[in-house]
Amino acid sequence: MKLTICAVGRLRKGPEADLIDDYLTRATRTGRALGLGPASVTEVEDKKGGGKAAEAALLANALPDNSKIIALDERGKLLTSPHFADQLAHWRDEGIRDTAFIIGGADGIDPSLRARADLSLSFGKMVWPHMLVRVMLAEQIYRATTILAGSPYHRV
Repeated sequence: MKLTICAVGRLRKGPEADLIDDYLTRATRTGRALGLGPASVTEVEDKKGGGKAAEAALLANALPDNSKIIALDERGKLLTSPHFADQLAHWRDEGIRDTAFIIGGADGIDPSLRARADLSLSFGKMVWPHMLVRVMLAEQIYRATTILAGSPYHRV
């Protein structure tokens, strides 16, 4: 099952981009034997300033066909890392070919796109900068692959 982070905005070279690349490379390597991956990022940018609706249209166009959608949203569910891993494994075992994670712009995800999500996921009640959310998500994707692989990376 391919894992794609679809995010609004372009990430410049720097420590966040390096961390994302590192975690997604590790996730792809670890997940290969598990039927998870490759893990990648697709970026969209609303150059015309159309707001959340325009960003939602760009994100919707970036989604792989028939993918399960996970929206990163402060109002979403709080999951433990093992539960997150289990959800990915469940979809993989159902034969789902693609899972897409959507990260909106500065104003969040348009309600129409958020309503399409199969799961809304929160990293806590605090609001996080988009670039850090990408890093945290990439790390959790990697952590999920290590949990499913039985690796000691995740400790309880």
